[in-house]
Amino acid sequence: MAEVFNPFHVAQAQLDEAAEYLHLDPAMHEFLRWPMREVHLTLPVRMDDGSYKVFHAFRVQYNVARGPAKGGIRYHPDETVDTVRALAAWMTWKTAVLDLPLGGGKGGIICNPKAMSEGELERLSRAYVRALGSLIGPDRDVPAPDVYTTPQIMAWMMDEFEAMHERHAPGVITGKPLPLGGSAGRGDATAMGGMYTVREAAGLLGIDLGKATAAIQGYGNAGSHAHRLVTEMFGTKVVAVSDSKGGIYNEKGLDYQAVFAWKREHGTVVTYPEAEKITNAELLELPVDVLFPAALEDQIREDNAPRVKACIIAELANGPTTPEADRILHEKGAYVIPDFLCNAGGVTVSYFEMVQNLYGYYWDAGTVYERLDKKMTTAFHAVHKAAQEHGVHNRLGAYLVAVRRVAEAVRLRGWVRS
Repeated sequence: MAEVFNPFHVAQAQLDEAAEYLHLDPAMHEFLRWPMREVHLTLPVRMDDGSYKVFHAFRVQYNVARGPAKGGIRYHPDETVDTVRALAAWMTWKTAVLDLPLGGGKGGIICNPKAMSEGELERLSRAYVRALGSLIGPDRDVPAPDVYTTPQIMAWMMDEFEAMHERHAPGVITGKPLPLGGSAGRGDATAMGGMYTVREAAGLLGIDLGKATAAIQGYGNAGSHAHRLVTEMFGTKVVAVSDSKGGIYNEKGLDYQAVFAWKREHGTVVTYPEAEKITNAELLELPVDVLFPAALEDQIREDNAPRVKACIIAELANGPTTPEADRILHEKGAYVIPDFLCNAGGVTVSYFEMVQNLYGYYWDAGTVYERLDKKMTTAFHAVHKAAQEHGVHNRLGAYLVAVRRVAEAVRLRGWVRS
């Protein structure tokens, strides 16, 4: 019987490899392998027909040595606590590699939001915040949108927190609508941050993005924005995109406006008429210059990594590449921009949103993008330098930067002395 993929085991294995290179004290290593706190919640919610349904949910605060926990909330029928643990761990390393004064957290509710009404989603969202009580807050743990959660859901959550505490606290949640203290530039921040790292990688490799081709697996927020931005910013030709139902390919290129409009109207890109159908697996193996895995975890594995032909693999998804595949891609000479660097634009602009909420003074989009560019570019070169100095693949290079920073904060606090 095949072993079930466990993303938290992957996250731990990645940390273990970095700990060996850093010669971490055994106690420090063990401390960093596990969440500092996790909460399991049982949420009874009244449905529209008057009945009650019980939902199970989680919140993991992985490490707060560098600042309040930060991380999204996912609504998904297949959510598991191990997925949430892994994502909270990756968020810890993500905020550290970007040198943000934050820790890592993540939340999830096991539900099918596509089968729920707006009223049911609102009652579920408010129940989640009530159950968490005082465990979240601007100086404790700041949630944000993630899979199948939206700015509207964040608005309900913020409002519930403010009602509970009887005070104005916009910084408790990021990814809010602009009229409630959201930040300009937050909608496409994940993809925009990824673009800055792709630009830097292409420069190192001597790739002219204006003559390059790209494929995008996943056509949600990050993937669809990546289609638009890589075309507008660099003139790159996107030849393939996909969603959960499958993919499409056209060697002449796919027009963003047309594909996005089709997806919005029909719910999938698969039926788009001006392209041929391909599978998600086939998309990953196309002979393109840049591949954007922007869907779910466990997509590039030991079995298919030898057939991945892209020069740059820009991970807009969380955990799309397994440790075994990392080694194969590195040996092939592929340049992987690891997830917790490549997709860190979202949390970086969320941090900017927290800062703006605290100040009560808001920046325009140009200022947000300028500051995001500086953060992403600095982090990219820190990771590249670490990887080159140690002769390791980029994900391990990113871990070396991030784990060293978190371990230093833990040590300075006196939590683990070595």
